[in-house]
Amino acid sequence: MSRDFEERLKKIIEMQKLKLMRCAEEFIPNITEEDIMQPNDFPILESHPFFRHEEGILEGLLSALAAFQAQSKENLS
Repeated sequence: MSRDFEERLKKIIEMQKLKLMRCAEEFIPNITEEDIMQPNDFPILESHPFFRHEEGILEGLLSALAAFQAQSKENLS
């Protein structure tokens, strides 16, 4: 059960990364996935409210995954 949840959460994270990439590509066509993890290097992204909102969603999902994985490891101990 928990493995299924983790896989679904990872899929949602990948979908959110794709959404964030598409948003960034509207402004910077050659942007990479690594670039979007450092939007402060790109002033247009740094100040774009929709991009920052979507980035916040991604960060929240990544935090949820980390918390879930930590709890899962704790339950195994």
